[in-house]
Amino acid sequence: MPQTHPATGQATPATVPPAPPTALSLEERLVLTNTEMTTRLDEASVAYEVNTAHIETEPVTLADVVTVPLTPTLQPPPQSPTPVAAVLQRAHHRLLTGGWCAGTFQSEDGALCLFGAIRTESHRDFALEMSAMAVLLEAIRRQFGDRFESVPSFNDAHQDGRVPIRILDQAADLTHARGL
Repeated sequence: MPQTHPATGQATPATVPPAPPTALSLEERLVLTNTEMTTRLDEASVAYEVNTAHIETEPVTLADVVTVPLTPTLQPPPQSPTPVAAVLQRAHHRLLTGGWCAGTFQSEDGALCLFGAIRTESHRDFALEMSAMAVLLEAIRRQFGDRFESVPSFNDAHQDGRVPIRILDQAADLTHARGL
């Protein structure tokens, strides 16, 4: 006869509920994320090596690529045959030699903003000044899109003159190439 309930001397096995999950501390989550990202980066590195193994490359020596003098010297601005390009080149040279500033037309030490350099170098010829500003704004928008509504807003958005002066040089090259 089958027994339907346990014998009197036997205990029923007790089921222990699983322990509730404990929340990880910030440090544990950071270690876990770091481990996961390292694994992903290692896999991506291997995939890159496999995908590019068939491409032949020659080693590049940095000395072959970088050919600037150890102590750069400022050269006089090149003479452009076009008036707008000449204004932009002179303005570029003026900012390199006299300094760049933001937030004002001219700083106390004589540094100029982009607009100030162009106005000074155009010798207050309004048509020449506006043509130079238009090309400079086009060069700015080519690189940064419609992020800046004007040359002064672009100028004032920077902490140092490296980018504004580089864009001014590019605008001079663009103007020279167009023959303006």
